Amino acid sequence: MMNSDFENRYFNEDCIAGCQKHIPDDSIDLIVTDPPYGIGGDTLHKHYNRDENHVIDGYVEIPMEEYGEFSQQWITQAERILKPGGSIYIVSGYTNLFYILEALRQTSLREMNHIIWKYNFGVYTKKKYVSSHYHILFYVKPDGPHTFNTYERYGAKEKDADGGSLNYQDREDVWIINREYKPGKKKNKNELPSELLKKIIRYSSNEGDTVCDLFLGSFSAVKVARGLNRNATGFEKSAEAYDYQIKQMEQLTPGYLMNNIREPEHSPPSNQGKPWTDEEFARLKERYTDLRSDSKTKKESIDILGEEFGRGYFGILNKINQIEG
Repeated sequence: MMNSDFENRYFNEDCIAGCQKHIPDDSIDLIVTDPPYGIGGDTLHKHYNRDENHVIDGYVEIPMEEYGEFSQQWITQAERILKPGGSIYIVSGYTNLFYILEALRQTSLREMNHIIWKYNFGVYTKKKYVSSHYHILFYVKPDGPHTFNTYERYGAKEKDADGGSLNYQDREDVWIINREYKPGKKKNKNELPSELLKKIIRYSSNEGDTVCDLFLGSFSAVKVARGLNRNATGFEKSAEAYDYQIKQMEQLTPGYLMNNIREPEHSPPSNQGKPWTDEEFARLKERYTDLRSDSKTKKESIDILGEEFGRGYFGILNKINQIEG
């Protein structure tokens, strides 16, 4: 009998067997996970200039010859436990990315974005280009409305110093987010930065939702999830990492990040996402013609029409493209 009492519990178990034992079908709102890379993660320190005395022992690597089957098994479990409309973000290097993509293709999960995360320090090389990015695969389980909080971080009208849309820039599929360094502090072999996790969790879940990490490692994803008033659960096979991090979780105060997150300055357009009526479209066509006759540029016209019709920039742009062509 599967145990349904999993929220805010963390399991020192393999995630494949652990999911089958503890997590019911269709029960998780968001999965954020950073699986082993299959490239000798237990020897990563040889490629970086860092003191391993502060790195927690027990990193569990997957042999390359097993990586395809391993990926298929855990991704099958991820698909099962996600709610319809639930999202999954998988962080991967490029070496074994093929196996993860192939496993995803064998599921019903639908690709939303293939994000590139550019970080501030890559592996130094002399005979080839420096590798300084990871892949983040964003997929959604079908048959339910998926959460994507478009204006969670920046309002529709917020601009940078050059007049560019901050909302648009924040939602581009190349992210430049620096790694976090913790000199003198205990750390996992490979930790995701909290800024990256906050971005994912705020866009793709709501307060009270349940976030799962199948490869907890440093517990970074669930620490951020709890800090943002989400429930959390997950699995860590390494006893050393689990025993250290579970004590950190016991000291954590839910919601501890809420006072320091950036709130958008403007609310979403009032008619965002609503279907256009024939009457509204006719009025838009008339107003756009008037504005262009009054020597307004296309961009200026769209900004004005967005205010008048309570629509986002691209919603207006799509309709104007229909008018023009």
